[in-house]
This record gives sequence, C-alpha cells and structure tokens, in this order.
Amino acid sequence: MKKIYFCGSIRGGRDDVFLYQRIIKRMKDLGNTVLTEHIASPEVFGLEKDKSDHDIWVEDMSWLKESDIVVAECSTASLGVGYELAVAKTLGKHTYVFARKKERSSSLSAMIAGDPYYHVVIYGSEEELFSCLDTVINESED
Repeated sequence: MKKIYFCGSIRGGRDDVFLYQRIIKRMKDLGNTVLTEHIASPEVFGLEKDKSDHDIWVEDMSWLKESDIVVAECSTASLGVGYELAVAKTLGKHTYVFARKKERSSSLSAMIAGDPYYHVVIYGSEEELFSCLDTVINESED
C-alpha cells in the first residue's frame, strides 16, 4: 500500500486531535503506513519535548520525501501545515486537503483552496470525509 504523510495542526491548536486519530486509524485500516502517527497523540508535545525545532524539521522533511501521498486535515489553521503543503507541492507529491464546511464557507486558506495543484475536499460530515478519503487513497495508485 502507501506511505502517507498526514498533516494536522499541532501548535496551531489541538481541537481536532480525536478526529486526527480516527483519520489515521482509517488510513491504516486500509493497509497504509502513516509516517506521522504522532500527530494524533494527545501527548504530542511530550513526544517532541526532547527534540529541537530543527530536529523536528529534519524528521518531517525526511518523511515528506519518503511519502507516496500527503493527506492534510486543515479545519484548524496551522502555519506548519501550510508549510508542509507547500513543500509537498515542490516535491510533486499527490496532496489531498480536507476541511470542514462552515456555516457560510470553509476555514481553508484561499492560498490552498485556490491553488489548482491541491485536491481539496470540503466536507460536511465525518462520514463524507471518510468516503472521500477512501476514494482518494484508492485513486492515487501509482
């Protein structure tokens, strides 16, 4: 199957950590390897406490290069996720961006939503998210 680099907010806010857990579980249940499982840990700050910012950057860049595809949940804004998405584009990675639909729009930055490179999915329910996730993972076969 695939090596997936999953992006989700850490320093930008942890409101969606339990959603990240369910997304990562779903991707793994489909037989994939998620290189960044720690994103879903409620103790992510503790896991990173002995690492410098540079160490984290080196590790993440290595995982991005190793990945087959990039999946980002962007409902919680994050500078780091935006950076990861830009690097994924530079590396030519198939990149899928998910964000919850808000009352009048989505929370997704226009710089991501407006860039035709990214496969953007604005979803209304978790069931819709998982259905789309299953589809894009299966369609991204090399």
